[in-house]
Amino acid sequence: MTVARLALCKILSSHLPRLHLPSAFSSASRQMSIAAALKNSSIFRSQGLIGGNWIGSHDGKTIQVNNPATGEIIADVPFMGRQETSDAISSAYQAFHSWSKLTAAERSKYLRKWYDLLMSHKEELGQLITLEQGKPLKEALGEVGYGASFIEFFAEEAKRVYGDIIPATLNDRRLFVLKQPVGVVGAITPWNFPLAMITRKVGPALACGCTVVVKPSELTPLTALAAAELALQAGIPPGVLNVVMGNAPEIGDALLSSSQVRKITFTGSTAVGKKLMAGAAGTVKRLSLELGGNAPCIVFDDADLDVAVKGTLAAKFRNSGQTCVCANRVLVQDGIYEKFAEAFSKAVQNLQVGDGFTEGVVQGPLINEAAVQKVESFVQDAISKGAKVILGGKRHSLGMTFYEPTVVTDVRSEMLLAREEVFGPVAPLLRFKTEDEAIHIANDTNAGLAAYIFTNNVQRTWRVSEALEYGLVGVNEGIISTEVAPFGGVKQSGLGREGSKYGIDEYVEVIFDAVN
Repeated sequence: MTVARLALCKILSSHLPRLHLPSAFSSASRQMSIAAALKNSSIFRSQGLIGGNWIGSHDGKTIQVNNPATGEIIADVPFMGRQETSDAISSAYQAFHSWSKLTAAERSKYLRKWYDLLMSHKEELGQLITLEQGKPLKEALGEVGYGASFIEFFAEEAKRVYGDIIPATLNDRRLFVLKQPVGVVGAITPWNFPLAMITRKVGPALACGCTVVVKPSELTPLTALAAAELALQAGIPPGVLNVVMGNAPEIGDALLSSSQVRKITFTGSTAVGKKLMAGAAGTVKRLSLELGGNAPCIVFDDADLDVAVKGTLAAKFRNSGQTCVCANRVLVQDGIYEKFAEAFSKAVQNLQVGDGFTEGVVQGPLINEAAVQKVESFVQDAISKGAKVILGGKRHSLGMTFYEPTVVTDVRSEMLLAREEVFGPVAPLLRFKTEDEAIHIANDTNAGLAAYIFTNNVQRTWRVSEALEYGLVGVNEGIISTEVAPFGGVKQSGLGREGSKYGIDEYVEVIFDAVN
């Protein structure tokens, strides 16, 4: 088993611009003002994109996009289905023949221009992410920079899709290995990173000559549409990038059943990933799946307490715990358990909760009511089995879908908090005695996406990181994603890798030519 090992990588800049508004504005009026301004901007779109044209659904049906912090309706977008998806696939298939024939240098220039436009509109894109997804503006701006970095990286990598010449077995033969674009790609993306999960897929696909049909989450489609508008402004030809949203089962079935779609790339739940994997068998499609996690964060006795608290805080509470690489289980060794629990709780208590446009807020709302109910059920399950809530543990006084940052101690492996992703701002603390026990607990799951360890022992760093069955391992660091390193999991956390030089291989076929 090959596992990519990542450590000490940071993506969030401390020098990002911030939006300043009069303090007299209430949360709701402030966000309504921002929404109104965005609707008049050059990047705002609320229709699907097919063949370079902005269109509604065939039957005129729409779906509302809501602000999770206020419940306000931001926009109505088309509720598309099988017919619109088929149109998008046909458009992408037609565009593939010309796009794939461009030189790598030409495709690189288009992507570079798209990157420049994403960065020049960073403030607007960040505001849009905060409006429809809820994360704090500073964090949203960080996502814009992170998401755009994939377009920049693959603009450069487009010119480095190398083949091979194989020494011939006969004197009159020449043997060549070429890498050719796989064809039309169906990209299905989640709501928690509405820009970065798209660019991490579309960047390498376009770089090597593929065309794409993107299905963003119905909860956060506006960021995807804005990014697509900027792609058009960058000159990327009509049909190369298409966006449809609405009836997820119909759209998914259309992508799976089409023989013109040669690859599916998906980020989301393991349950949906398994359905896509089964559905892709009918036409034998290529698959990239980045699925659910159950990330352990292991704090050893010899860890630097301050480093461990800071790193665990970042790993657990980024995006209010709504990321697939969030620390889902915090494993703390006996000798430091009480001290860590106290220091960590104090740090969590200082996390300011509120709407993402308020100065100093680092914890926004959960995405919807169902997410809050899931968190509540997990916490209640833990309490009923003997766990103790030492901080938080209930809905926030702000109402809506805000939930208090929570720390739970005396968590055991049989509790839901330790078995499944909570996907919320709840940190369960589990106690362990030995290194071997920590490794066993960490690996005792079907998931294998991300893991974190905190230790000052160099030998332990190598031993434990190599023993963990995870695709990404952070050492003394809680934020490890970067465009230059491969991202992906093992076991039931998925197939394939995104980002880095390895990511582009997911979108090419290896072709062998024997020339006489």
